[in-house]
Amino acid sequence: MADHFHYPHDILDLLVETIPRLVKGKKDVILFFEGAGVDEADLRDARSTLAKASQSINKFDIARDVLTRLNRRQDSGLAARREIIKRVTQFESFETCWENERLKAKGLVATIREAVNAKDAFTRMKNERDSEREQVQARHRDEQLQAAKKRNEIDDIKTRLFGLFSQGYNPQERGKLLENVLNDLFRAYGIQVRENFVRKPLDSATVLEQIDGVIELAGKIHLVEMKWLKNAVGVADFGPHLVRVMGRADASGIFISNSEFTQPAITQCAEFLNHRTTFLCSLEEIVLLLQRQGDLVDFLKTKSQAAIINKQPFLKILN
Repeated sequence: MADHFHYPHDILDLLVETIPRLVKGKKDVILFFEGAGVDEADLRDARSTLAKASQSINKFDIARDVLTRLNRRQDSGLAARREIIKRVTQFESFETCWENERLKAKGLVATIREAVNAKDAFTRMKNERDSEREQVQARHRDEQLQAAKKRNEIDDIKTRLFGLFSQGYNPQERGKLLENVLNDLFRAYGIQVRENFVRKPLDSATVLEQIDGVIELAGKIHLVEMKWLKNAVGVADFGPHLVRVMGRADASGIFISNSEFTQPAITQCAEFLNHRTTFLCSLEEIVLLLQRQGDLVDFLKTKSQAAIINKQPFLKILN
């Protein structure tokens, strides 16, 4: 039966009608309750009345008195209440009943079984709903914690990024720091990252090429170039990136710069779209994205789609 603190009214009345019919004598009713673990304090008055004036009380009076007292115990009487229900619903030896009470007793036991099963089924459904609600609430709390953690990470990255504009770094130092900041930013948004690395021949220390970063976006590998230049990005600055992209099967490219892009560089990138997807991004766009708390993944996908669909390699997104 369900873990109720007390018997519902209908179950209490059924038990009062049933238990006295399962045994023959008044003392047997008390023994039934005693065997179920009912506290002696709840049996004392019935015993006393039975000893002093047995004719003044019947089996049903004893059952109602004991069950009512047991019900008032709330959780302290829970074990005994469960045991009584168990004994009644599992009762099979009706030879202990008076012969004229056997059919009535069998019917009452069957009724209690049905009532208990129905209440248990309802309770199980309620417990399942409660469990489901708790799981949803737990997921919601976890999502909130993860969102707060992500927001803190992004705020920290934003502070580091903004610091690059005010501190006394030369362009090369800023470029190196920019790589670290942007790779951390990609990671904070759940974008798979491989940070900067160099490629060398197996038998030589000669650097063949250096890659600032690699990310996976919409299931595609993108080589990322990050530059902090004094002047606008020209063809000479942009060309090596295209070579690295073309040197890898099915790779795409992203070029991020603190400075603007010259028209010849934009034109070269547009022509390159006939071969591979590559798009341009300014650091200003990323700064504004962080200030408005935008989504980096959506931002990059929008720029990629503009390059693929509209042949527009530098869609400037400032809001």
